[in-house]
Amino acid sequence: MGNTLKIQIWSDIMCPYCYIGKRRIESALALFEHKDAVEIEWKSFQLDATFIASPDDNMVEHLAEKYRKDTDWAQNMLDNMTQNAKAAGLDFHFEKSILANSLNAHRLLHLAKKHNLADDLEELLFKAYLSDGKNVNDLNTLKALGLEVGLNAKMIDAVLQSDAYANEVQEDIKEAQAIGVQGVPFFVFDNKYAVSGAQHVETFVKTLEKVWEEGKFDSKVTILNTTDGDSCGIEGCD
Repeated sequence: MGNTLKIQIWSDIMCPYCYIGKRRIESALALFEHKDAVEIEWKSFQLDATFIASPDDNMVEHLAEKYRKDTDWAQNMLDNMTQNAKAAGLDFHFEKSILANSLNAHRLLHLAKKHNLADDLEELLFKAYLSDGKNVNDLNTLKALGLEVGLNAKMIDAVLQSDAYANEVQEDIKEAQAIGVQGVPFFVFDNKYAVSGAQHVETFVKTLEKVWEEGKFDSKVTILNTTDGDSCGIEGCD
């Protein structure tokens, strides 16, 4: 068996269930005997790469219009996600959320990944968007978050003032499409088993144990769960 059990996680900052999934895999790892041998790699995914935000955007109205439902349906969906988040120890405030295109955030995440700070920045970006009502496409906001995790100011500026890492973001998305990812979060364990959605902690624990016990792995990904967990896809969150 290799020295490291690697988990790749495709996610988008705009995906509430990705933050919930992050907490659940962290809870699972806390229960996993070999957690110190686990490495997490964050991979980029965009639910809507063409999205252009407007200052007048309202989360409830945006969802209702996007999915051709009424505002009561949209509010109910947000309320359900907020309750799921609370159960995971998170505090969502969709009434403050500022809709944004996530490309710049993903580009900055690739810089953070280069310096082993991606997990820290992923956490701050989720919190900024889903809890604190910050614009995660605002360059000053992104720079402040990058500085908070320990990135160098000049490196941050060099990325945000260019198209650096845009190709890496697209490569992550293409890789996701190649293995059949339909929604995020999407977890791949040592390039063999995959779990789709923010599954229950117990599901993640069982997957970790299975992967660890089996040792070395084939390269083909097999999705273990027969029904998707909570996730967001291009057609919506469910």
